[in-house]
Formats: sequence, C-alpha cells, structure tokens
Amino acid sequence: MNVPNQLTLFRLCLTLPFVAALSMNFPGAKTTALVLFLVGSFTDYADGVIARKYQLISDFGRLMDPLVDKILTVSAFICLVALHLLPAWVVIIIVSREFLITGLRLIAASQGKVLAAEKLGKHKTLWQMITIVYFLALLAIAELRGTEWVSKLKLSIVGDVLIGVTVILTLLSGIFYLAKHRELIGET
Repeated sequence: MNVPNQLTLFRLCLTLPFVAALSMNFPGAKTTALVLFLVGSFTDYADGVIARKYQLISDFGRLMDPLVDKILTVSAFICLVALHLLPAWVVIIIVSREFLITGLRLIAASQGKVLAAEKLGKHKTLWQMITIVYFLALLAIAELRGTEWVSKLKLSIVGDVLIGVTVILTLLSGIFYLAKHRELIGET
C-alpha cells in the first residue's frame, strides 16, 4: 500500500480518538480533539500532494480519500451539534449531500467507474474543515478560560459566516456534481 493510501487510513483511525476526545470531559479534551482534527486535516492535504507529485494516484485513493474525509468531517459536525454549537439543520444538509454523492460514487463503481472529487468539492471540504477548526479552537480556548465562556461561542458572527459559506458550498458542490454525472442516475 502506497504512502498516500496509508495516510488516508491513518486519518480514518484518527476519527475514533478525535470523537472520544470531543465527547469526553477530561482536562485538555477539547484541545486534544483540535490537535487530532488538525493532524487529520494535514494528512488529507499531504496524501493528495504526495499522490500527485509521485504519481501514486490509485482507484483506492480516489474512492477512499473523499470517503474518509466525509467520515472525519461528518463526525466532527455531529459532535458540534451534540455540544449545541451548530444547528442540526446545517449538519442534515451536509450529511445529506455526502450520502447522495457517496451513493452516486457507488453507482459508478458498480459500473466499473471511479468518480474523483471535483475542484468545488475540494473547496467545500476545505471550508468544512476551516469551520470545524474554528469551532474546535473556540472550544479549546473555552476549556482554558472556563465553561461559562462556551455560551458566548454561539454569538460569533465569524462562526455564522463560516457556517453560511460551508452550507452554500456544500449545496452547490452537490448540485454541480450530481448534474455533471446525471447520466449515472438515468442508467440505474
């Protein structure tokens, strides 16, 4: 197995300790979650750079890299809803888009095709990760300052803008991806 695919699997393995740290209340838990998510985000960037630079692009990587990204980011978004930092409707839109695109990729795979991520989808993932890092950073800061500061997190205009950009990019990337590959839907 090549290095980019190993990084993808490593990112998948980070999801469990990330969710555990974000869900638990031990000293430094939120900071640990932030660090784990940052490491996972970096491996997403690194596996793509390495795969392109050394021509290590594989069908496994084309399929699993975006799927593992979805697992990590959706896990983070669900935890942020559970922590009352994001409204559920935001995560429902994100999860719905991810299921639809994954379903489309499964249809393509059943026909012997592999659908790679598109540029807009990569921008969507980047903005999702930025949004998650923002909220995780606020949680880590709140952990240092005390829990009463957490209630102020919801008042952040920066958070609202990030959520808005993330939702818009999530919807647009999903619509454009489905439109580009609409022939797959008609073939089923």
